[in-house]
Order: sequence, then structure tokens, then C-alpha cells
Amino acid sequence: MSITVRKARYYHVTVRDRPGEGCRVLTDLEQEGVGLLAFTAVPTGPGMAQIRVFPEDEDLLVRAAERTGIALQEPGEAFIVRGDERLAALTDIHRRFADSGINIYASNGVFDGHGGYCCIIYVRPEDVERAAGVLGASG
Repeated sequence: MSITVRKARYYHVTVRDRPGEGCRVLTDLEQEGVGLLAFTAVPTGPGMAQIRVFPEDEDLLVRAAERTGIALQEPGEAFIVRGDERLAALTDIHRRFADSGINIYASNGVFDGHGGYCCIIYVRPEDVERAAGVLGASG
């Protein structure tokens, strides 16, 4: 079983919840040369959505946002987990958190259909360092 756990910073971008807004943000970042480790997007209320971008290079993201007028909100931290063994590895990670008394307040993952997966796990800010220790996370 191969598994990597990385602590990663992310930024929120709030946009109107209408066709093309997420594409505009991603296109602007791509044209500025920003690489992403991951992103998620969810509705946040009537007519609004929030995009979370996990940059490969945080400084490049901040400069690109300034140049393109993308309003970044304060960063947060989460864990990006990648592996090549399906549910057993994710179950083990969730169990380690539970055994340590750390609550996962959000999580989402994707299996690639070939035995691999990627998952983003969010814990409360006050639990990030302890969670990193439990996971042996890099970053």
C-alpha cells in the first residue's frame, strides 16, 4: 500500500453561482501559470458559490490573483491524501483521527477506477498540527 499525506493551504474565492464563473476563475489562474493540487466548489447561499483552490505555489497564486482581480479570502489548511489502495487506507486514516479525538468536519474523495484515490480532509484550525502529527503529514 502506498499512501502520501500532505498538509496543504487553500484559499477561498467567492463567486456568483451562475454558469461560467468557476471556469473564469480557473481560466484566469491557468493563464497566469498557477498549478493546483486540488480544488472544490460548493454553493454557499442564495446565488453564491465558494471555490477552494489548493495551489502548488502559494506565492504565485497570490500574485496571479492580484493581477487578475480574483479576491482571495484568508487561507486555511487541510490534508490531501493520495494512495493506491481503496477504502482500507481511508478507513485507517479516519480511525486514527477518531482514536485521537480529532473530528473531521468535512472530507471528499475520488477513486480513479484503477485502484488509486485522492481525498481532501478538513479538520478545525485548532486541530491541524495535532492531526499532522497523527498522520505524519508532509508540507
